[in-house]
Parts: sequence; structure tokens; C-alpha cells
Amino acid sequence: MIPGPSNCFSGIVTLYFFLLGSLVLRTLASSRLHYCRHDQRDALLEFKHEFPVTESKRSPSLSSWNKSNDCCFWEGVTCDAKSGDVISLDLSYVVLNNSLKPNSGLFKLQQLHNLTLSDCYLYGEITSSLGNLSRLTHLDLSSNQLTGEVLASVSKLNQLRDLLLSENNFSGNIPSSFTNLTKLSSLDISSNQFTLENFSFLLPNLTSLSSLNVASNHFKSTLPSDMSGLRNLNYFDVRENSFVGSFPTSLFTIPSLQVVYLEENQFMGPINFGNISSSSRLQDLNLAHNKFDGPIPESISEFHSLILLDLSHNNLVGPIPTSMSKLVNLQHLTLSNNKLEGEVPGFLWGLITVTLSHNSFSSFGKSSSGVLDGESMYELDLGSNSLGGPFPHWICKQRFLKFLDLSNNLFNGSIPPCLKNSTYWLKGLVLRNNSFSGILPDVFVNATMLLSLDVSYNRLEGKLPKSLINCTYMELLNVGSNIIKDTFPSWLVSLPSLRVLILRSNAFYGSLYYDHISIGFQHLRLIDISQNGFSGTLSPLYFSNWREMVTSVLEENGSSIGTEDWYMGEKGPEFSHSNSMTMIYKGVETDFLRIPYSFRAIDFSENRFFGNIPESIGLLKELRLLNLSGNAFTSNIPQSLANLTSLETLDLSRNQLSGHIPRDLGSLSFLSTMNFSHNLLEGPVPLGTQFQSQHCSTFMDNLRLDGLEKICGTTHVPNSTPRESEEFSEPEEQVINWIAAAIAYGPGVFCGLVIGHIFFTSHKHEWFMEKFHRNKRRVVTISTR
Repeated sequence: MIPGPSNCFSGIVTLYFFLLGSLVLRTLASSRLHYCRHDQRDALLEFKHEFPVTESKRSPSLSSWNKSNDCCFWEGVTCDAKSGDVISLDLSYVVLNNSLKPNSGLFKLQQLHNLTLSDCYLYGEITSSLGNLSRLTHLDLSSNQLTGEVLASVSKLNQLRDLLLSENNFSGNIPSSFTNLTKLSSLDISSNQFTLENFSFLLPNLTSLSSLNVASNHFKSTLPSDMSGLRNLNYFDVRENSFVGSFPTSLFTIPSLQVVYLEENQFMGPINFGNISSSSRLQDLNLAHNKFDGPIPESISEFHSLILLDLSHNNLVGPIPTSMSKLVNLQHLTLSNNKLEGEVPGFLWGLITVTLSHNSFSSFGKSSSGVLDGESMYELDLGSNSLGGPFPHWICKQRFLKFLDLSNNLFNGSIPPCLKNSTYWLKGLVLRNNSFSGILPDVFVNATMLLSLDVSYNRLEGKLPKSLINCTYMELLNVGSNIIKDTFPSWLVSLPSLRVLILRSNAFYGSLYYDHISIGFQHLRLIDISQNGFSGTLSPLYFSNWREMVTSVLEENGSSIGTEDWYMGEKGPEFSHSNSMTMIYKGVETDFLRIPYSFRAIDFSENRFFGNIPESIGLLKELRLLNLSGNAFTSNIPQSLANLTSLETLDLSRNQLSGHIPRDLGSLSFLSTMNFSHNLLEGPVPLGTQFQSQHCSTFMDNLRLDGLEKICGTTHVPNSTPRESEEFSEPEEQVINWIAAAIAYGPGVFCGLVIGHIFFTSHKHEWFMEKFHRNKRRVVTISTR
């Protein structure tokens, strides 16, 4: 059959599109094949071969950089679509681990607009060849170990908009030629060693600058007196330096300014904002950790866009200005550690974060209608002021609180049951050192997110609320120094995250060990139940399951990185400032401002325990403090104590222990403070350096101990003085002896000896010493070693 005209036309059309498609494909293939210029490819390969690039699953690699692939499709490379020139090279986190050579292939890529080599483990001096990359608009060499006076080279790059050189070891002055970078919009030279001799020239001339960051350097200079020429500036960061001088008033005349960070410098004098622009866009203002003084200026209310204000750690005085109520966008206010006083204004209760601690506020101001109905507050810190009266009931209306601190004030009365309304999201509750009385109410049924509870140093009584068992994330519970009368809360064993338990100085009583509780406190790192009425014996296996005191921080993390400064609150509770405590440390009542995660301690002192010290105590190899003094333990000191290689403080005084002091205790190299006095010990004192350097009183009233001549300085004469609590201190001994002698002087020797004997043998002297001769409390932060 002969094809018709329509079939012929259809075939012609099909053939046309087939040929056209083939031509397009060949053109595209040819275009793609020759997309990357050979000189650009060769320069990149030359650059690659300058580095012993480490292949790692955790970081990008340069495995795609080879001649079989078009270089414009290599890792981190971007080319110009028309010319094929490499215009962007971003090798962030590629481990280059070498220095940049003066003749590096990198400097042949003269069409580069973007060069990013951050976190590449580069080191050594930056060569002046960097100035050859004259078309750069973005340069990021941050987070390396580069050195040299880089800014002399950078000042030639007059197209730069972003310059990021932070966290290196760059040094030298900022040269006057740096002012040629008129297009610069972002400057970050933080965490280096630059000096600022010519910085006063730099700022007024960078008229297009929109972001400046010179944080974490070692500058000691003043800011320019007139910075109003920086008319496009929106981000200004000079934190963590040593800038001195008065408040930079001219800075706040710039309308575009949005963020100002001046914290951790040495600015001084009053805060003076001058003529604030009516169109100010300032949102974040941080002036913390300086030496500013005088009142908070009323003019601060003119920053209508302000969201965050931090004036903490200065020397500001006077009240909070009422004009601040006009800051309708303010959400976060921090004024802690100043000398502010007067009323706490009611308009603050509508904010998200309010931190006013360590001032002298004395009362609460009245609120405008409806403000207290807001439920937006997350954090309220009023600690260490002079606030008094009953618990502020308006706090119960804040249903989204995450942290509440009323500590170190003058509050009194009962803790209201309505606090239950504010516990659902609560993570930290700190009410310590007030005069709260009555029971601790059962308000923790819904407090499942609570991490830290501290109600110590109040006048609370009754029993521990059983609703605490719902706080499954709790890490710290401190009810010390109250008058709570209850049995040991063995039910707390079920809290899987409990790390710190402090019941000291209460009226708890009864046994610690129950047959039906076999697993023990597996996660406890610190327990202080001293100065209570606990009694009974401890099972030989009592400590066998206290797992957290066996495992070190290094074993938990798998390495030592970052453990030196690891405190509770940094990798635990969200609010680290709630994790402090007071306990006897090296014989002195000590305030721990922060609790290191590596610190393990057991204090069972001043109770009525008897029988043997459990051998299982020797399993707790990470223990740093052990205090069993003031009980009635008998028999020998366990040999297993020699396994406690991290032990720093050991107090076994005022018991009825007998036998020898284990010789192997002399090998505990960290054991610096010890007390074996007032027992029935005998035999030689261990020869270890730590023992031989102790004071004689460490071993007193052990009539059959020998080998004390070197320690006591003379031929040892056993001290037959009745047992008393020394707490590592001789002055108490002298005071008690003086008391007995003074009493004897009046009515006669007989009455004096009788009364003195009562003091020494009935523990009544401990009460007397607590009232009249208590050791001075000290404040420390324990090293994590």
C-alpha cells in the first residue's frame, strides 16, 4: 500500500524532532564536558594536593575532586554559569590540617567571590597572597589556628562585605588602610589577639558597615567618641574584651541598630543614651559585666522595639524606672548583681524572664489591672534581696513557670497549696534560707518535670510529701536545716535520676536499711543525712548497688573531653544556678556554689548508727568524701577503704572503732584531710606522707596508737581527755576546757569537774559549740580534678 500525504508529513515531523533532540543533547553534553575551565581545575587539584586530607565519616571529603568529573560539580565548588570560572569555594569542616602556602593553587582562583575555610584545622601564618583574590565579597577563615597580621592583606580586598576571622590567633594592629573596605557589612574578628591602636580611625569611615563583632579578644582600648557615621550598622558586638572608658552614647543615635553587645568589658560611669533616634529599631541590649554606675535612665523607655535588656553585674543604684512600663515589646529583663532597691514593679509580671537577684529590693509594687492574669512567665529569680512577708500568691497564677527562686530573703508563713498550679512545667524551685514554716505542702503531683527542689534553711516541719515520687526527673532534693520529723524516705529509691539527696539537720529517725529495698540508690552521687536521729545497723552489702559512686565521669562519657568544668546544671538540670548546697567539707561548713558531676560524697555523721562499717563501702571507688563521725560504729576499720583511690576527706572520729588503722590507707594519694580521734584504735599509724603530715589532734584519744612521735613533735603521751567533737579544729577543744575551768573556779573544783564531765560525755558540748563557737562557713567551688 502506497502511504498517503498525511503519513509522509507525520514522518517528516518525527524525523525533524529526532534530529533536533540529538543536536540539543550533543550540545548539552559538549557544554557540560567543557563547563569547567582547565586552568581552574588544575588550580583546585594543586590546592588539594597541598593538604593531607583526612577522610572521615564525620566531615566532608574531597574524594570527588578528580579529573574524571567536571570540577564545577566537585564538593564545595561553584562556577559561573557563563565563564566557567570558580566563584565560590566552601570547604567548611573539611580537615585540611596544614598551612596555606604563599604560592598555593588557591590564589590562582582570582575570580573567587566566596571563600569559606572555617573549621578546617588550618594553622600557620596567612600569606600576603590572600590580597590577590581581589574580587572576594565573603571571606570566612573562622575557627582555625591561623596566625599573623592578616588584616594588612585583607585591607586590599575592597569588595568585601563579610569578613569572618574569629577563633584564631591573628594579631597586630588594625591598619588605617582597612578603612578602604567601604562595602564591609559584617566583621567578626572575635577570639584573636588583635590590638586596637588605630581602631578609632576605622569605625567612622566604614559607612556601609551593618555588622561588627570583635568579641573574645584581648583589646584594651576605648571606643571612638563619635560612631554616628556608621549609619547602616545593625549589629554591634564587642563583648569579652577589655574596652575602657565611658558609655558609647553616639552609638545609640544610629536608627538601623538592632543588636548591641557590650558585656564583659570595663566600661564605667553612668549609662547615657543621649538623643535616641525616634525610629530606633534596637531589640537586644546587653551591657552586663561592666562597671556602669548611677541609676537606670528614664530614657531607656524610648527604645520601643526592645525585647531583651541585660544590665546585670554592674554598680547601678536606685529603683527600676516606672517609665519602663512603656516597653511593650520587652520579654526578657536581667538586672541581677547591682545595688538596685525599692519596689519590684508589677508590670514585670507580664514578661517571660525576670531576673532581679542580688539587689536590695524590699517590696512588691501594685500591678495594673489584668497584668497578673498573664501566664507567659517562664523564669522568675528574686533571690538574695530583702523581700519579706508571706509567699506571693500571685505566683500561683503563673502556670508556665520553669524556674522560681525566692531564696535568701525574709519571706515567712506557710507555702501555699495553690503553688500546685505552677508546678506542671516547673524545673527548678528554690526557696532556701527564708522563714517559711508549717508543712511542705503536697503540691508535686503534676511536677513530673521538676529537676531541682531546695527548701533548706527554713522552719518546715511534718513529713516529706509523698507526691515527690512523681518527680521522675528530679536530680537534686535538699530539705536540710528544717525541723522535718519523718522516717527515712526509702521510697525515693524509685526516682531514676536522683543524684543529690540532702536531709541534714532535721529530726528524721529510724533505720536506713529495709529488707524489701534491695537495689539501693543506684544513681546517687551525694547523700548528706547528718545531724538527725537515724539509728540501727547497716547491712554489709548496703552500698553494693550504689552504681554512680563506682563509675567515673570519664567512664560515663567514654573520654575526658569537657569533663574538667562539668557541673550539675550544664549537662543536667536546665538552671545550673539552682544547684548549690551546704555541707561539712574538710571540717568546715561549706557553701558549694556549684556541684561538680565528679563530686561523690557520703555524710552519715551525728546519728546513732552502730555495728560494723559495711565492707561494701570499698566498692565506691569514686568517693571523695566519707564522714561517719559521731556514731557508735564498732569493730575494725574496713580494709576495703584502701580501694577508695579518689578519697580526699575521711572522718571516722567519735565512734567505738578498734584494731589497727589499715596500713594501705597510707597509699591514698588524694587523702588530705582525715580524723580518727576518739576511738579505741591501736597499733602503728600508717607511714604514708598523707598520714605523717596530719596534725596530732587527728589521732587523739586513741590510747594504744603508737608511732605518733614524728606527727606530734615530741614523745607521744596518750591524751586521756574525754572524747569530744573537734571537727578538725583545736580552738573548740580550748574553749570547752576553758568553760569547765571557769565553772570550777566559782562553786568549787568538784562541781566544775562534774559539769565539765557532763559536757564532754553527753554530747551537750556539741550544742554549746554550735551556739557559741561554730566554725565559720566558707564558700567554695570544688575542682573537678
